[in-house]
Amino acid sequence: MKIVVLGAGAWGTALAVNVASHHGAAHGVSLWARKPEQSQALQEQRENARYLPGISLPSGVNVSPGGADEMQALVLTADLVVIATPMAGLRNLLSELRTCTVPVIWLCKGFEAASAASPGLLAHEVQAQVTPGLLGGVLSGPSFALEVARAQPTALVAASSSAHVRDLMVRAFHGQSLRVYANDDIVGVEVGGAVKNVLAIATGLCDGLSLGLNARAALITRGLAEMTRLGVALGARADTFMGLGGLGDLVLTATGDLSRNRQVGLALARGQTLQQALAELGHVAEGVHCARTVLLRATGVGVEMPITQAVVNLLDGNTQPSQAVALLMGRQAAGE
Repeated sequence: MKIVVLGAGAWGTALAVNVASHHGAAHGVSLWARKPEQSQALQEQRENARYLPGISLPSGVNVSPGGADEMQALVLTADLVVIATPMAGLRNLLSELRTCTVPVIWLCKGFEAASAASPGLLAHEVQAQVTPGLLGGVLSGPSFALEVARAQPTALVAASSSAHVRDLMVRAFHGQSLRVYANDDIVGVEVGGAVKNVLAIATGLCDGLSLGLNARAALITRGLAEMTRLGVALGARADTFMGLGGLGDLVLTATGDLSRNRQVGLALARGQTLQQALAELGHVAEGVHCARTVLLRATGVGVEMPITQAVVNLLDGNTQPSQAVALLMGRQAAGE
């Protein structure tokens, strides 16, 4: 199988490394970066020094020269195209793949930013709008890029409404260190992948304020309830959120220190501004970008999400960290 990975950030690079290391005889893997200078550095150093330092690219990873023309040439030879950009880059890349005749999957987790013309869309909703005839899906679940690149045991979920795409993802990625489960509830998997980033900011804040393990457990549990309510209202199945794309991804992102969103919460608890936290991070933290959109979509379907609301208030500078916690704890008693 010929796999083309579009986007040479941490996750795209890690997936390419893992596939080439464990499926080298069965799959060909090409890694594409939009900027030719990044491609040149990858070719020369055989390492993604900016996004995944210390991980060597196996010989089975073919680094393309980069640029739009090279991307189109690569796609023509592919059996599976993987979009490995942040959510903000998904629409543009899909637009460039309008004539693609093979399945396209994405790795990004989040909602597209809301605008006057759109309430903020999930990835599969963007795909349906931009390339409605394309077969698509998402590879998601609890996965830090560094651990995937190091071939540490990881379980992922391949979600699509198409059985062919689900089967293709399993055949492409299931191996010695990656266990891939198929799921036809793409709405649930994408909602889980988006909302867990927002909840990880809240949990990082909780831990940064030294509120204790009881508080962390409460946030994760009630956060899962928020996530499930929104997902079901948008058409997902409730049981999806008890799987890898919901609970699994939430636990990892909320508690693991490799989590960028958790690091934002920890930084805010230390008294840093949001701008300082993001500058120190140096990478995209999707929860910061989609928190307001999550709340907007929830409001649109009549779903209450108090933890998400608290995160939005904090990111907007309307409350201080300690005030956000006090507002949550001061809510009226309710049934679980």
